[in-house]
Amino acid sequence: MSPSLDLAPSDALPVKKGPRQTEQRKAVFEALMARADHPSAVEVFLRVKTRVPSISLATVYNCLETLAASGQVRMVNHEREPSRYCANLSEHAHLFCSHCGSVTDLPVHTPMPPDQIWYLPEGVTISQQEVSFRGTCAKCGQHPHSAAQAPPLPPHSRTAPLRPSPLPPI
Repeated sequence: MSPSLDLAPSDALPVKKGPRQTEQRKAVFEALMARADHPSAVEVFLRVKTRVPSISLATVYNCLETLAASGQVRMVNHEREPSRYCANLSEHAHLFCSHCGSVTDLPVHTPMPPDQIWYLPEGVTISQQEVSFRGTCAKCGQHPHSAAQAPPLPPHSRTAPLRPSPLPPI
């Protein structure tokens, strides 16, 4: 069972100072709000094309860029995969499934400042954090064949805390 997302209603494109609301931008935003599946631009294009047949892929890319730049959605990048888009603006991490390629939101149980989680070199200030994990999603984890896709963690890594040693001063 996936956690519920605190998303705005689909007819409530945030109205802020910034880019004006267009029919295309509204359709792209609503396509993102309809499902929490982190679609790529091409997937958004295919969803929006049914509602706005005249829309082009370039327009979808421009709308997504504008929505991300104005803080209304998040662009999610992982390795060399195509960018995906996330309408969940609450603090969370992402799980990239090595088996099916899905992206799942992982809510933060206890939000903590980065300096209480990571060893930060002196003078470093974190303005934004993006945490991602690669593994197997719950759906793929239920299938016996998925265990072969991701090697199990060594026994010591399951019990030892993941604390890197502090970086030496530069």
